[in-house]
Amino acid sequence: MRPGPGRPVQPHPHLSRDQRDALATVTLTLPTAADTRALGRRLGALLRHGDLVLLAGPLGAGKTVLAQGIGAGMGVQGTVASPTFVIARVHPADEPGRPALVHVDAYRLGSPDEVDDLDLDVDMAASVTVVEWGAGMVERLADSWLTVTLSRAADSETRTAVLEPHGGDWAERLDRLAADRD
Repeated sequence: MRPGPGRPVQPHPHLSRDQRDALATVTLTLPTAADTRALGRRLGALLRHGDLVLLAGPLGAGKTVLAQGIGAGMGVQGTVASPTFVIARVHPADEPGRPALVHVDAYRLGSPDEVDDLDLDVDMAASVTVVEWGAGMVERLADSWLTVTLSRAADSETRTAVLEPHGGDWAERLDRLAADRD
């Protein structure tokens, strides 16, 4: 049984890491773009130096809106905008000691080698790296990461967000995120 809000994630020593992560996957319905941004703010408040977050989903699903909320939750400087044409933008933290946000749009990148050319791993320890369209290309940058897959019904503003942990303490952080909703 998946732990409910406020209940700690049990270690499940008999399960593999992948099985434990699957138990911790969170699915949320987001009726408006404002709800997507609010989820980003809550998620941004949980992020730490060295975190990697992958944003997946089709065009118009809300990846950049979520990234804007993440930036707001992290307290970074400047407006978070889609880095489609510059590929990566760095948003410094407003307060000393807090991580910067490295926001990457990998849509125009064709391979992990092109990701390597960006030298994202150089900034990983000092920042939070959020990558749109990076699935299958950037996971090797970190030992653990969070994948957020967004989808949107064609005739509605309602989005669905599936937050899937991959190792580390992401399952515990997702439990805190779910508890913060209540």
